[in-house]
Amino acid sequence: MSVDITYNKLNKEDPVLKLTNIKKHFGGVKALNGVDFTLNKSEIVALMGDNGAGKSTLIKIITGVYQPDEGEIYFEGKKISSLVPKSARDLGIETIFQDLALFDVMDITANLFAGREIKRWRIFLNQKLMDKLALEALGKTGITIGSTLRQQVGELSGGQKHAVAISRSVYVSGSPKVILMDEPTAGLGVKESTELLKIIKDLKKSGISIILITHDLAHAFEVADRFVVLRGGMKVGERAADKTNSIELIQMMVGA
Repeated sequence: MSVDITYNKLNKEDPVLKLTNIKKHFGGVKALNGVDFTLNKSEIVALMGDNGAGKSTLIKIITGVYQPDEGEIYFEGKKISSLVPKSARDLGIETIFQDLALFDVMDITANLFAGREIKRWRIFLNQKLMDKLALEALGKTGITIGSTLRQQVGELSGGQKHAVAISRSVYVSGSPKVILMDEPTAGLGVKESTELLKIIKDLKKSGISIILITHDLAHAFEVADRFVVLRGGMKVGERAADKTNSIELIQMMVGA
């Protein structure tokens, strides 16, 4: 499905992503009830909230998995009236899931180019070119993978798997404008978490906007410019990172 866009006059101050009055019901459950959300260019927003707060539903609306019952979505100042996963990716919205969505029994290059294989004469895989591009993409993450691209992803460490997932979403998919990261440091050690947070900062410097879902407040404060807090399907708070603290954010999350 193509993206149905209503064009408005563009403004340099327009956020890269804007959602207004988003509502989503599942039967009698109000998963989202009038949520507003914005993401600016080269900004990292940490989306916070306890389980059931509405974070996953909001993310699935941004990625086109769910359609909102009410509300409007704007991308780079343009109103999007129909959004599905393919059209979200076409706009430049990529997602790195908590489980990374990698194929453990496939090698590194195969994972990077799954569904995007490069072929010669439309028949044969151009393995040499894909390996070359794979090495270049992985090198940009700064995380050492190993000596061979034929290694199965299931044999990699947690940090190395994240490097593969990020390389696939950022350097192989094209030129993403927005990346959604779901609990990126979950299960990683201190060293690997530090390396991953540096990658996130570098992505921001390159002009990419990031939505970060995490329960780790220390990691969120390390990289986030702004916090948005959901509770019970509603946005209950929004703070600049330099004007809040962990106690205030926790109080908003639990309703204290």
